[in-house]
Amino acid sequence: MRNISSYFGRLVKTVSIGLMLLFSISSLQAQDVKEGESLFKARCTACHQVNRAGVGPALEGMTERHPDEDWLVSWIKNSQALIASGDEAAVQLFEDYNRIMMPANLDLSDEQILGIIAYVEAEEVRLAEAAQAPAGGEGGAAGASGDVSALMLVTVALIAILAVVVIVVLNRVVRTLEKVVEQNKEAILKAQGEPVEKDNRLLLFAQAFVKNKKLVFFVLLMVVSLLGVWGWKTMWNVGVHDGYMPVQPIKFSHQIHAGVNQIECQYCHGGAFKSKNASIPSANVCMNCHTTVTAADHYNGEISPEIQKIYRAVDYDPDTREYGDNPRAIEWVRIHNLPDFAYFNHSQHVTVAGVECETCHGPIESMEEVYQYSPLTMKWCVDCHRETSVDMDNEYYDQLIEAHEKLKKGEKMTAAMIGGLECGKCHY
Repeated sequence: MRNISSYFGRLVKTVSIGLMLLFSISSLQAQDVKEGESLFKARCTACHQVNRAGVGPALEGMTERHPDEDWLVSWIKNSQALIASGDEAAVQLFEDYNRIMMPANLDLSDEQILGIIAYVEAEEVRLAEAAQAPAGGEGGAAGASGDVSALMLVTVALIAILAVVVIVVLNRVVRTLEKVVEQNKEAILKAQGEPVEKDNRLLLFAQAFVKNKKLVFFVLLMVVSLLGVWGWKTMWNVGVHDGYMPVQPIKFSHQIHAGVNQIECQYCHGGAFKSKNASIPSANVCMNCHTTVTAADHYNGEISPEIQKIYRAVDYDPDTREYGDNPRAIEWVRIHNLPDFAYFNHSQHVTVAGVECETCHGPIESMEEVYQYSPLTMKWCVDCHRETSVDMDNEYYDQLIEAHEKLKKGEKMTAAMIGGLECGKCHY
């Protein structure tokens, strides 16, 4: 019996260890896919899509076309070296895509590149399942509640209209009765042979209005209410700039870049997922594509005037493909500008909370010129915070739980455990 119990115990221990290893491997794979997604959006989306060809080929079926994993890692890390070595597959791929050279990624480790490959494979599966799934509308997030002052204005306007209708009807009844009385009076005077005098109707109306204290009070109340609502709405919108669309030094079209070419927001605004500010991309980011893409087919073979502005900013000669020593800054006009006393951290919303850029910036992929879509008022932010559920399955909340557990045990807890090393804590 003891031997059976000992054997059963070893069996349970072995199975437990196996399950733990399986869970650890699954977790690591999921983490690789998540990290691969971030790297793909930051590094690859300017030229590649999973299911659509762009500057580079569509990546769907990449592992089937090139089953050698080591070859894929070498190609992504330094395609230029692989082509220079005379590798047949690398040379053929280079020739197939108009001899456009892919930038090297020497700063990425093999594990990070494998994470990108894992994300592409996972995205293939997701797109295939989405294509097979029956069409159906997705429940969108509830929009922000309407402006209270606007509701008050509409309500007061409806009451005023109703009151005017009632007053007009009553006035017509009174005028009809007065007309009947006046006709009877005239008939009596004519019968008696006395002269008939016509009364001033406007003067009579003014006298009747002044004598009617309830009507005077109601009219004054309506005037004060309308002025109050108008003043409240005016003061409420002080500093609110939704719809603001300044003229920029370069006519950059988000509709072409984010809409038609489907470039991820984070490729240009890389700070959105790792720092407080989303950051405006430098002209060097533009040049990653526009050393090759010049839109000449739309300008009779000439380089687009807007792309020429980028070349002048970085002092780039498209004929010699060389940079000069006199670059200058592009003076973009800021559109979204919060007050100094309001703190907003992009990384907490984008990376931790998983908020989509469109939630605040609106349909950016359809904007030819960017404008401020949301009011960005305190009420608007508070309403969003009240309606948005918190995803607890992320590293940030894991650190908080760990810190609280240490507090319960009486162990030491440092500021770093609860986000004290974040840049935004000091660099406000």
